Amino acid sequence: MKHQDISRRSFLKMLGGGALTTAAVLTGCKSKTGTKAASEYAKQVEPPTGKMTYRVNPFTKDKVSLLGYGMMRLPSKTENQDDYDQEMINKQVDYAIEHGVNYFDTSPVYCQGKSEACTGIALSRHKRSEYLIATKLSNFNPALQTREASIEMYRNSMKQLQVDYIDYYLLHAVGGGMGEFNARYVDNGIMDFLLEERKAGRIRNLGFSFHGRKEVFDKILAMHDQYHWDFVQIELNYLDWHFANEISKGNVDASYLYAEVHKRGIPSVIMEPLLGGRLANLPQFLATELKQRDPERSVASWAFRYAGTPEGVLTVLSGMTYMEHLKDNLLSYCPLKPLTRNEQKYLEQHVAQRIVGLQNIPCNDCKYCMPCPYGIDIPAIFVHYNKCKNEGMLPTDAGDENYRKLRRQYLIGLDRAVPKLRQADHCIQCGQCEPHCPQSIRIPRELKKISDYVEALRQGTLTRTMEE
Repeated sequence: MKHQDISRRSFLKMLGGGALTTAAVLTGCKSKTGTKAASEYAKQVEPPTGKMTYRVNPFTKDKVSLLGYGMMRLPSKTENQDDYDQEMINKQVDYAIEHGVNYFDTSPVYCQGKSEACTGIALSRHKRSEYLIATKLSNFNPALQTREASIEMYRNSMKQLQVDYIDYYLLHAVGGGMGEFNARYVDNGIMDFLLEERKAGRIRNLGFSFHGRKEVFDKILAMHDQYHWDFVQIELNYLDWHFANEISKGNVDASYLYAEVHKRGIPSVIMEPLLGGRLANLPQFLATELKQRDPERSVASWAFRYAGTPEGVLTVLSGMTYMEHLKDNLLSYCPLKPLTRNEQKYLEQHVAQRIVGLQNIPCNDCKYCMPCPYGIDIPAIFVHYNKCKNEGMLPTDAGDENYRKLRRQYLIGLDRAVPKLRQADHCIQCGQCEPHCPQSIRIPRELKKISDYVEALRQGTLTRTMEE
């Protein structure tokens, strides 16, 4: 199989029950004008050059930009998201490098297998010393877990990226189980191969990205004595710091992940600083509070400053589809203004606690549950529900004086966002989507609840909220 041509459907079939990393952020901004977050870019100022904050890798002494460019959601020329705009990718990469970004993160399976090639084209136009490449051994499919197939994927990454060494190489999305880890990396001899490649200098730093169970994280991190992990990629943001497990049972709080990595002196690479855009598109009352505290900064900047403040964080990844995203994130890190301890507590306790209290469906719109074999647009259904709930527009009480207006708005908005044949009432509860969700959402259950809720709205029989 040519990995650069892999389709999303084929990838999901190969993936089985494994989880994927979620390195992209600001995904709530589907268009430049379609969301509250996007409106903040209307009068955006230009970020300064020569002001990027850098962190030093204690092992290789690399100076790494605190803002890392995640190449997971690349700009497209058209509504067809597979039609990647190489000219715009080049332009944004050039702008990023000009403003001090030097860490670029990709994978053989990002963007339907095209991310590495697009990244290679954009970066090869610059001096090799100007950028650091991070990519992954994404051998989720058992057919790709042989020694030969895994080595082929590794070497193909170098070919696509047009490099003869990789600065940061990751075992991709470990944490599902030790049996899976051993099958992908140990039993086939791949770890021995990668250690030899690091010794030869073709891999400069070797690490892993984590999604999964705490006991698996502990066991793999304990292999530091054997493998000497040069870095670890973890999900960290002010909502996950204390509430990851409360939001989705089985997830590991970021405070634990960070502490375990940091006490061993291993640098952390941060993914999901915005939880797929959720922390850029806060409920209006919370967004207003943050803007009152600092009118000159975007709502998203609070999350980026939070992720970049801890000691031991090497870089914070952001999937910047639009130039506006790139510029806003550069403003957060050129230079970084670290959060005070009071500001950190405000986000961790006040803002995060109130987000948890909303009891939203913790969907990051990552689309790893897609495509549904029965055509259900799972993320769009969840996003519409959460949006109405966050904005106080969710019809819940038939006796409320605004009920009829809210009911009409919800149903019309749902039909506009999701075609009728792709709505929740067409879910047959097959469960194929659930193993792919990095947030451990019980997707069929949530779809059934929304289906029942919508039917009650349509029939005028609503008697209780979804939470009840």
